[in-house]
Amino acid sequence: MSNQSADAVFDALGEPVRRRILELLHEGPTPVGRLAARLPVGRPAVSKHLRVLSDAGLISHRSVGTRNLYLLAPGGMVAAQHWLFQTWDTVLAAYAAEVSRAAAVPGREQAGPPVPPPAPPNPETTKERP
Repeated sequence: MSNQSADAVFDALGEPVRRRILELLHEGPTPVGRLAARLPVGRPAVSKHLRVLSDAGLISHRSVGTRNLYLLAPGGMVAAQHWLFQTWDTVLAAYAAEVSRAAAVPGREQAGPPVPPPAPPNPETTKERP
């Protein structure tokens, strides 16, 4: 999985209408007309969004008679998922290394929750009484 394919997936997912199309396709193969009826954009715009999703590998289509049915592509999110796991693993490894380094510093106490400073004295309670 290259970063280029992950970039294409993330670029495609950056548009709210495209994310909504993916949600609608969870219901199963759907013709473009039915998708357009459930979206706030016209049929030509839906067709353009479908092309972007298809180019990113997120959906596929099949012809049934004269209709094209669009459906989620198996494994369409794999490139993005791989990128997220790789990035997260790198961040977690850096965090673990920093925690180990900080724990190895001599004389350094284990960090706990911060202790708030003492509250200033309340003048009403510190007045001398006659």
